[in-house]
Amino acid sequence: MTHHILKATKETVHLGGFSHLLEPALTIDSGDTIDVETYSGYYVYDKAPLEFLTPELLDICQNLAPERKIAAGPHLLTGPVYVRDAEPGDVLEVILEAIAPSLPVGFNAIRTGWGALPHLFSQPALRFIPLDLANNIAEFPQNSGIKIPLKPFFGILGVATPENDRISIPPGSYGGNIDNRELQTGSRVFLPVFVPGALFSIGDGHSAQGDGEVNVTAIETSMNGRIMLKLRKDLHLAIPIAETSTDIITMGFAQTLDEALELALKNMIDFLKRFTNLSAEEAYVLCSLAVNFRITQVVNSPQKGVHGMLPKSILSNPISL
Repeated sequence: MTHHILKATKETVHLGGFSHLLEPALTIDSGDTIDVETYSGYYVYDKAPLEFLTPELLDICQNLAPERKIAAGPHLLTGPVYVRDAEPGDVLEVILEAIAPSLPVGFNAIRTGWGALPHLFSQPALRFIPLDLANNIAEFPQNSGIKIPLKPFFGILGVATPENDRISIPPGSYGGNIDNRELQTGSRVFLPVFVPGALFSIGDGHSAQGDGEVNVTAIETSMNGRIMLKLRKDLHLAIPIAETSTDIITMGFAQTLDEALELALKNMIDFLKRFTNLSAEEAYVLCSLAVNFRITQVVNSPQKGVHGMLPKSILSNPISL
């Protein structure tokens, strides 16, 4: 195994989406680890305070080459990373070994026409929120006494598809803007591979987020992480799944929450049939008795998200993915 360092620069970052036509920012072998740097704030950098606007972020925002502007999505993504021997039909296991904000400030933005209540909150609003990294909290509003624990994660973990470009906002079978706050340090995410090399990208750091991410953003934060990428030829998936220290997580993405719930439930039933040998009916009953279904996000138009959480503690035989 080899350890790599992938800094976020105008040569290693792309904007707005995924593309199999992008030149890789890094080529690795399965099992290699990467210290990866990500930035957030492409569309707000001209309004940002000095502690948010590093020289590197300014260079990216002002000098990113046209060919690295993939689609109209707002996210800066670091990558893509090419994994040798990865082929369509394989699965890429992403092990999140460490995640931490790189700056003591993040932002939250209300965007006109977006969010769960666009008719009530129609005016754009941008707030920069200080992060107390020593105590791992953010106070919002400032001097209110309301202290939010920082639980950092990457909102976007995804791979390229055969389409020439895919916008970074909606999640899907390739991962993308999943925005699942459960995927913190120690989690594993399993992504289907669609193109040779997988072409994995990462970004959209969040220091804190509620389930639903209802106003369209979390505490958006430039984030550093350490990840391991492993090629899994023994797994075959049609949609991402994840594992934390306590739960197995299935996902559903659709235009309505009802449809997303149905997909997350079907994916959990399929998982239980495959890995616990339950019948479909037994798995359905178990989901009603013990699986927690939560709203992942409601704002990534046109794809809303629901995820199901299966507590590993109820299983007599531990599942090892």
